[in-house]
Amino acid sequence: MATIDLAQTSRRADFPAIPEGWHYLDTAATAQKPQVVIDAIDRAYGHDYATVHRGVYRRSADMTIAYEAARQRVAAFLNARSADEVVFVRGATEAINLVAQTWGVATLRPGDRILLSQLEHHSNIVPWQMLADRIGGVAIDVCPLTGDGRIDLDAAEAMLTEAHKLVALAHVSNVLGSVLDARRATRLAHAVGAKILIDGCQAVPRIGADVQDIGCDFYVFSGHKLYGPTGIGALWAKGELLDAMPPWQGGGSMIDRVTFAKTSWAPAPQRFEAGTPNIVGALGLHAAIDYVEEIGLPVIHAHEVALVRAARAALSGINSVRLFGPEDAAGIVSFAIEGVHPHDIGTILDEAGVAIRAGHHCAQPLMDHLDIPATARASFGIYNDAADVAALAKGIERVTRIFG
Repeated sequence: MATIDLAQTSRRADFPAIPEGWHYLDTAATAQKPQVVIDAIDRAYGHDYATVHRGVYRRSADMTIAYEAARQRVAAFLNARSADEVVFVRGATEAINLVAQTWGVATLRPGDRILLSQLEHHSNIVPWQMLADRIGGVAIDVCPLTGDGRIDLDAAEAMLTEAHKLVALAHVSNVLGSVLDARRATRLAHAVGAKILIDGCQAVPRIGADVQDIGCDFYVFSGHKLYGPTGIGALWAKGELLDAMPPWQGGGSMIDRVTFAKTSWAPAPQRFEAGTPNIVGALGLHAAIDYVEEIGLPVIHAHEVALVRAARAALSGINSVRLFGPEDAAGIVSFAIEGVHPHDIGTILDEAGVAIRAGHHCAQPLMDHLDIPATARASFGIYNDAADVAALAKGIERVTRIFG
């Protein structure tokens, strides 16, 4: 890979919440927001605001057009066949729960099986456990990892049977940064007649996702990890699946006709968007996608790959530092220091103006697999550069001196 000029590709100036001298390395938790997204949110609340899908007055009609344009933007970003395949939700967690409580309840029966992996976020574990408990007799299988922290698809192929009705896997690990071969995972699931859901939270801001190329059945992501606002995300699903799924919440907007005797439902995606939606969040997400695509996902990915390479090289030269995940991780470096709790690492780094994540990262089964209680995690975005890596390495050296 060609050498990346991190100073040239960094877009730090676009992010007003990152002052000079502060090194924000927690993008995997939530990305900072560029000024264009902040401006879009400010404009929506301060100048253009009105409800959607209800008013006959001009501003409401204009806001409805803008809201649905955001849905179309998400569909284009994912290369969906239609905007009607995109459901707005609060985030990936809600999207996975939606699938579990609609498609899952309608489809799974005692004796069926679900395949997850060892590295899944709690949001892609707990909803399936709750579903299995609700139905009874549904089993969850766990695919192991390769030695460098990737989902072992050879093992998955050996494990899958016709009893499996769903496979649910992370496109990019939020702890290890390892990238799933999503196309192969989809082929393996479909070979036994199972559907597959891909958790794209860490993938969409780093490598992108083409749902038609992948061939998956469900794809979910959260807007706040894509440089957009919190409280907005998307569920993409094949149209025929959405059409067959029952609603999971009742209220306004998701109905066709209501009587006390019977209620009929609106078509998808409105059927799954009960109540007043996060209008401004959708518009902010639209602006975030525009921002990311203006830069170009290949540029962002190359920038983050260079940062990961530099960070791993710097940390591997420090005694007692243990690195996790593959060398080519997507934007994420998790590590531990022998004899030092990650919370102490995070606290000492914070004193030096370096912000990282320390903990189990909502992936406790993965921590159990690694035989550690927690890790420290540095995760990068388009606003980071070589100075951030240098500050991280300097801070880690200070940690090792303090703890001897």
